[in-house]
Amino acid sequence: MDSEQVEFDDILPHVGAFGKYQWLLFLGLAPFCLNLVFLYFVQFFITLLPDHWCAVTLLIDANVSVDVRRSLAVPTTRDSLGVETRQMCQVYDVDYGRLLKEGVTQPNTSWPVKECERWEYDTRGGNYPTIVSELGWVCGREWYATLAQSVFFLGAIVGGAVAGWAADSYGRVPVLVVTNLIGALSHLLTAVSISLADFLVYRFMAGLAFDNIFVIMYVLVLEYIGPKHRTIVANLSIALFYTAGTVALPWLAVWVANWRLLSVISAVPMILAALTYWCLPESARWLMLQGRVDETVEILQSIAKVNNQTIPENMIEQFKKGAAQEDQMGKGVEGERTSSEDNKTREDKVGRDVTSPSVIDLFRTPRLRRTTIAISVLWMLLNLVYDGHARNVSHLPLNVFVGFSIASATELPADTLLILTLDRWGRRWLACGTLMLSGLLSILTTAVSGNAVGVAVLAILGRLCVNITYNIGLQYAAELLPTVVRAQGVAAVHIAGYLAALLSPVVVYLGTINPLIPLVILGVASVIGGFVALLLPETLHRDLPQTLADGEAFGEDQSFFYFPCLVQDTKSKHHLSLGEVGQQPSFIRHPLEQRPSLRGETYRSSLIRHRKQVIYLPVVQ
Repeated sequence: MDSEQVEFDDILPHVGAFGKYQWLLFLGLAPFCLNLVFLYFVQFFITLLPDHWCAVTLLIDANVSVDVRRSLAVPTTRDSLGVETRQMCQVYDVDYGRLLKEGVTQPNTSWPVKECERWEYDTRGGNYPTIVSELGWVCGREWYATLAQSVFFLGAIVGGAVAGWAADSYGRVPVLVVTNLIGALSHLLTAVSISLADFLVYRFMAGLAFDNIFVIMYVLVLEYIGPKHRTIVANLSIALFYTAGTVALPWLAVWVANWRLLSVISAVPMILAALTYWCLPESARWLMLQGRVDETVEILQSIAKVNNQTIPENMIEQFKKGAAQEDQMGKGVEGERTSSEDNKTREDKVGRDVTSPSVIDLFRTPRLRRTTIAISVLWMLLNLVYDGHARNVSHLPLNVFVGFSIASATELPADTLLILTLDRWGRRWLACGTLMLSGLLSILTTAVSGNAVGVAVLAILGRLCVNITYNIGLQYAAELLPTVVRAQGVAAVHIAGYLAALLSPVVVYLGTINPLIPLVILGVASVIGGFVALLLPETLHRDLPQTLADGEAFGEDQSFFYFPCLVQDTKSKHHLSLGEVGQQPSFIRHPLEQRPSLRGETYRSSLIRHRKQVIYLPVVQ
């Protein structure tokens, strides 16, 4: 590479790596975090299942108190251990008018029973009518809400693929705006749902926008922030904005007390996101990939002006010159790609890097294949456990609104801990330890099943631990997969996570049988995930793999008990300098502040892909 060539990360310090403009971008993440919270969790609060029992019109018309109505109407049974269970879907088949005249307020368990024809719902204590109570999704139809949540994740799979293609074709900002508007439209339509069928359609629409309404903004902001500050900004934005949104949402639901109005209110900030089209800069890297270097320079100069910085003219010229050279090299590679000879060469060189690698290439060599499978399985388990814990709050022995807020608040200490430890202790053992601890805490709830406080405390501590692991996973996948196929690879990993998330509503639904069943299942999944994390190599203080050959060699020098915080690395085996063809790649440890965090790297586009050509090295078998 020309020693005078200037790249984007070279010019960023002269623009201002973390000045006033970056602070504004950081604050701009807040409304998009709120939109993500609304899109992800509003369904939880519009499908809450309130306490219900068979409605007896005569008792309601006679203004009998709620407690007496429920006591008289709901049959009870006792099992062999003497445990009493209320049969909320049955009603005593007696003459309630005669009972009122006789002043009877306690039922006789020998009375005959029948199935409910309609239901009565308890809206005291902050509860409010939901779509479940309005459409009667109870007594054999509770699974309707579970189905809707799975359909939401099905939409997320489709949306992830389409948004990635669109972002590469039309730019990041337009797709950010469109996905937010799709999310808004889905919530406005949800507010007028009158049947299961249309509710499912609207939840699928919401899934199309899921993640994209925030992740695109998240990645775009990190692009304009200097490498040294990216880890802090990435974790702090989640810790502050996402936590604030999830903690506040339950009380917004209680205050609104109307599921249709809550859906409408949640759509408003998504509509306002359309304003970003006029005030948010387009991705500089995407503009460069499109050959629009002058627009990139204009954006950088605007940022420098806000930050009271000046970019040297010679640096701008070198930046333009380098971009032009890379553009020509890219066109040359594109032309070569069409030749049949190169196509044949690609097929023949098993285990070698190619000019246009794909996800399939991640499975061609043994170590890279194991890493890809392990990170995919880990991400699947993390999605299952994270979403399961978030939704299982409804089965904890706590007020659902209080419990949701407390459990959500664990995101703040989780992200704060990561800011302090992730770049000190590494990813592998921290991911393993926190995920296993989450599993053990969840399983231990069976030992204190008779203690409501104990179950709630253990479940929430388990949620805290999985929050830590989940945030590690966001960064880990992007760091492990080689740059040449990183965008496609992480996209595939996250889609696998969505597939696993399809099961989380089913796991939570099992709580209707026994509240501890979901916690045990999530606990076992967490423990398995902890073992899977140990199959991955450590990435802390390591040059990340660029080529497929790098990915195959990555971690060869690491023993099973390798701890980066205890070992002083002097060598690495995956960084190949230009001109070292035919030699084993030499390990070079870069200072932490020089290696940018990949937290938040887009997994649906080629945004972060390096445009420099690489020299390919056959994998040593």
